[in-house]
Amino acid sequence: MKESYHNGVEATLGVISGKWKPQILCYLGNRPQRTCDLRQALPAISQKMLTQQLRELTADGIVARHVYGERAPFKVVYELTALGRSLGEILVQMSVWGEQRASQLPEMEIQHDHAGFTHILEG
Repeated sequence: MKESYHNGVEATLGVISGKWKPQILCYLGNRPQRTCDLRQALPAISQKMLTQQLRELTADGIVARHVYGERAPFKVVYELTALGRSLGEILVQMSVWGEQRASQLPEMEIQHDHAGFTHILEG
């Protein structure tokens, strides 16, 4: 069945929405990563949730999954596809907007700036 959206924003959010997907994309924008690298970078995410988010991003063509090795334990590496890298400008703009908003609200703090997303643009 064909997916139907009201507009392009809804279609984009269908791929990158949620708490974890933008953060995963940020770290993959720096370099290809193994699951253990992503778990270290995102200690609050459960293994189950990380696996689910990576599967969804892979199914949407945003992330590529590469398996290395002849037998277990295999080395699995995730990296952004060209389609995933094309989200770079959107993610940078979302991050910059959030940083600007946080600077106006004393009760809000941003721990990391948009530099991780900027690496996506360099690919």
